[in-house]
Amino acid sequence: MHWALALIKTLFYFSEIRPLTVSVISPVNQKQDIRKMKKILILSIALAASAISTQTFAQGKMDTKMQTTMVGGAAMYPTKDIIDNAVNSKDHTTLVAAVKAAGLVETLKGAGPFTVFAPTNAAFDKLPAGTVATLLKPENKATLTKILTYHVIAGRYSSADIAAKIKAGKGNAEFKTVSGGTLWAMMNGKDLVLKDETGATSTVTIADVNQKNGVIHVINSVVMSK
Repeated sequence: MHWALALIKTLFYFSEIRPLTVSVISPVNQKQDIRKMKKILILSIALAASAISTQTFAQGKMDTKMQTTMVGGAAMYPTKDIIDNAVNSKDHTTLVAAVKAAGLVETLKGAGPFTVFAPTNAAFDKLPAGTVATLLKPENKATLTKILTYHVIAGRYSSADIAAKIKAGKGNAEFKTVSGGTLWAMMNGKDLVLKDETGATSTVTIADVNQKNGVIHVINSVVMSK
């Protein structure tokens, strides 16, 4: 932006000086020079304005992507990874405990990118009594890992990306999860809804929580594979 403004100032300067330096030349040539300078000035201003507009638009997109979102009473910073943000959400203490028990902390701190559908504590509470406690036992680590990785998709998918795939799929989008299972996404009015392999559904309650290594979408039910 700075170079564009400098260009405009420079051209204005020369457009004012040029007529004086050619005053010893014939009036006809002087007028022709002035016309040329005006055309160059107008073109340069248009190009500079276009450059400024493009930079502003790009900055706007970047700012949107880097917005901080509040989840579970804590700010989720896009400069931090999935784990470093999730541990601060009071609504995801069960999920964090499960991730630690499954040994997935280092994975979700990796470069990714990952798209994580993150069930809240209330979502885990919907499961039959004793289910979470049982899953957290060391002997059930493999089962727990399968459930958690069913909530993860390789790649960064914003809600807009998912909506685009739903539209392309004429109302339904299919995703392969890290566990090897399949999740389906669809719209219910303005809500983004997931359907798992058992036929149960879960709604995205907070979308596009951007992370350094991916994106989190908060959901209100745990999804399960067969």
